[in-house]
Amino acid sequence: MMNLDLSGKVAVVTGGGGVLGGSISKSLVENGVKVAILDIDGDALEKRLRELEPSGRVTGILCNVLDMASLEAAREQLLTAWGRVDILINAAGGNLPGATLAEDQDVFDMKIEDFNRVTDLNLNGTVCPSLVFGKAMARQGEGSIINIASMACYSAITRVPGYSVAKSGVSIFTKWLAMEMALKFGERIRVNALAPGFFIGNQNRAVLLHPDGSYTERSRKILARTPMKRFGDITELNGAVHFLCSGQASFITGAILPVDGGFSSFSGV
Repeated sequence: MMNLDLSGKVAVVTGGGGVLGGSISKSLVENGVKVAILDIDGDALEKRLRELEPSGRVTGILCNVLDMASLEAAREQLLTAWGRVDILINAAGGNLPGATLAEDQDVFDMKIEDFNRVTDLNLNGTVCPSLVFGKAMARQGEGSIINIASMACYSAITRVPGYSVAKSGVSIFTKWLAMEMALKFGERIRVNALAPGFFIGNQNRAVLLHPDGSYTERSRKILARTPMKRFGDITELNGAVHFLCSGQASFITGAILPVDGGFSSFSGV
C-alpha cells in the first residue's frame, strides 16, 4: 500500500486564510503535519486558527507574501518555534475583479494597474516565499515546494489576461526552481505545482452561476470541455498535495500536475 505518511512534518501554507489554502491546511493538520498559516488578512487568519487550533499542530503568522522582510521574519519565527521547514504550499493568489474583462469589454479596456496587481500577487507572491523558505530547505538539505498553476497555462482562456500571464509564469518558475534546487542543493529538495481545473469559489461564483444557482454560458462551455462533466470540489486537490509532499514522489520534480477532470487533455471533439 502506498505510504503517504506526513506526520511530524512542518508545513508553511501561504494564503491559508483563504478557501484553497484553508482546505489544504486542514487536510495537512488532520494528517499529523504541523502547519504555519501565513496570511495578510488578520480576520481570515484568526478564523482559520479557531477552526484548526484544537489540534495543537497549527500556528498563524500575519505576513505579506510580497514583502521579503515580512517573509524572512515569519521564517525566523517558525524556525525558532519548530526548527525546520519541510513543506511550502504557495496558495496565496487568485484573480482580482479589476483584472477580469467583462463580457462587453476587450483587452484595450483593461487597466494596466489591474494587470500589474494580479501578476504581482500570483507570480511574485509565489517567487518571494519560495526564495525565503527555499533557503531554509537548502540549508537542511531537503524539502518540498508546491505552487499553484492553472488551466490558463495550457491554453488561452477568455477574459483573464493578467491571471493567465501570471500563472504561466508560475509554471515556468516551478520548472526552473526545480532544476536549480536539484542541481545545486541536492535531489531531496523538490519543486512541483498543481494546475487546478475549474472549481466554484467566491472569486468566480458570479461568472459561473446565475443568482438562482443555474449555470452561466461560461459554465456550460467549461463543462463541455471537461470529460467528467462537473466542477471540482476544493478538497479534491488535497490528495495530490499529500502525494507530491510524500516520499512516494521522491523522483518527481518540476512537474505540473493537472487536477481538472480531464479538461487539459480534451480537445472538445
